[in-house]
Amino acid sequence: MKITLAHGSGGKSTSELIEKIFAKHFSNPILNMMEDSAVVGGSSRIAVTTDSFVVTPLVFNGGDIGRLSVCGTVNDLLMRGAAPKYITSAFIIEEGADSKMLEQIVESMAKTAREAGVTVICGDTKVVEGNGGVFINTTGVGFIGESTDIVSTNLRDGDAIVVSGNLGDHHATILSARMGIENNIKSDNAPLGEMVRKMLRDGIEIHCMRDITRGGLGTVLNELAGASRVGIEIDEAKIPVDSEVKAFARVLGLDIMHLGNEGKLAAIMPMEQAEKAVNIMRSCKYGENAAIIGRVVKGSGVTLITELGGRRSVTVLYGEGLPRIC
Repeated sequence: MKITLAHGSGGKSTSELIEKIFAKHFSNPILNMMEDSAVVGGSSRIAVTTDSFVVTPLVFNGGDIGRLSVCGTVNDLLMRGAAPKYITSAFIIEEGADSKMLEQIVESMAKTAREAGVTVICGDTKVVEGNGGVFINTTGVGFIGESTDIVSTNLRDGDAIVVSGNLGDHHATILSARMGIENNIKSDNAPLGEMVRKMLRDGIEIHCMRDITRGGLGTVLNELAGASRVGIEIDEAKIPVDSEVKAFARVLGLDIMHLGNEGKLAAIMPMEQAEKAVNIMRSCKYGENAAIIGRVVKGSGVTLITELGGRRSVTVLYGEGLPRIC
């Protein structure tokens, strides 16, 4: 079945679309009430995030827009130390979209939500003119402890910079698909709740966390250095990168420091706790290649110590980069 404008009319076709695809996979007691708003339990402090996902292609090696939308949303909550709890799901579907592909995306989104421990509590569906595209908007809500204070202004001289794994996988996957290049690179899109929960549970004094998405590690570290008015030095030889991604980037002239990811985080903490944090990450499903890559120093900006022993300044990503990566 192809999606038509009638599926967005609010009538019988809309009801059938919701019943056969969305309600089928997102079913839970809160959503099944089908009220105009969901009523759920609360907390004294909540973290809220919202995001929109427009990736092309919709399905790629290692994931799809449905999985990506959940991972991106819960990871944003986790970076403040929150425990993700609820998520909303609004689909904008272009006419001509294939219903089987749509169901694949919805099923993937529901499966990833279960993995991440969040409940889809409400949503919306609109159909517009177009060429078969699908866009997803989400809002995520999580609960956060009263004493948790993980913010970008917390970096201190001597802190360690830790990343949770190989960089550039998602960027290389999307670009490969668009260019028709066959390789074994898979997107890293993943929910990072396990490693964040374990680090907090085991007493790691996390000063700041960021998920390394659009703009890459270079952009993230520059934002953090600017917010805390410090400098950051990183060791190129210690940055984890898959050999196939590294070769792909070299051939196309891409800078690993500016490649996007969808399942990696950077965590900043006291240097004496960094090895423990890395071991925790490596014990988790998506953290097997975690590494300490640098430290916070006095000064400003981000400096890369190259594999040849030189030094170069790392800037934020300028220009367009790769559009519609997430």
